Amino acid sequence: MTLDELRNLDLKTAPDWPRARQFGLLAVMVAALLVAAWFLLLGPQRDEIAAAEAREAELKTSYTDKRRQLANLEVLQAQLAEIEKSYGSLLRQLPTKAEMASVLAEINQAGVGRGLQFELFRPGQEVAGPELAELPIEIRLTGSYSDLATFVSDLSKMPRIVTLNNITLTPGGKDGRLTMQAIAKTYRTLEPEEKMAQQQAQSQGAKP
Repeated sequence: MTLDELRNLDLKTAPDWPRARQFGLLAVMVAALLVAAWFLLLGPQRDEIAAAEAREAELKTSYTDKRRQLANLEVLQAQLAEIEKSYGSLLRQLPTKAEMASVLAEINQAGVGRGLQFELFRPGQEVAGPELAELPIEIRLTGSYSDLATFVSDLSKMPRIVTLNNITLTPGGKDGRLTMQAIAKTYRTLEPEEKMAQQQAQSQGAKP
C-alpha cells in the first residue's frame, strides 16, 4: 500500500475493502502504535538507563579513587608509626639536664684521648624547642689529620647525640698538624617544669 493510497482511503468504507487492503491498514496502524509507544514509554526509560549508566561509571571511579586513597593512607600510617618509633628511640638517647655535664666531659675526653689539644671549649646558650633543648659548643683543637678524623668518628659513635657543624681546617704548623674549629651540638630532654612553662607561655601568647 503506497502513501498516496493511504491518503485517499475512506475509512467509512473499510468494511467493504478487500481483505488485503484491510490487513495492510491494520499493519500500518499497529506499526504507528508501536512507534508511538516507543517514544512515549521507552524513550524516557532510555534516558533513565543512560543516566543510571553514567552514575554507575561515576561510582566506580569514586570507589577506585577511595580504594587508592585508603591504600596510600595505610602506607602513610605505617611510615608515621616507623617515624614515631625512630623518634622515640632518639629521645631515649638524650640526656637529662643533670646529665649534660657528663656529656660535655665525654666530648672533651674524646679529643684528649686521641692526643688532640683543645684551644677552645666554650658551651653557648641553650636553645629550647617543643621537646628538647639544643646546646651549641664552640670548639677549637689541634692535632694530626688522622687524629682529628678519628675524633669526629668517635663523636658519631657516642651514646648521646653529638653533631659537628661549620667545620673549618687550617694548617697549624710545619709538623703537619691542623687546627679544627667547629660548633658541636648536643641535645637534652626538657624537664617537666620546662615543658609546663613553655605551654603556659604559649597559652598566654595566644590570648587577645
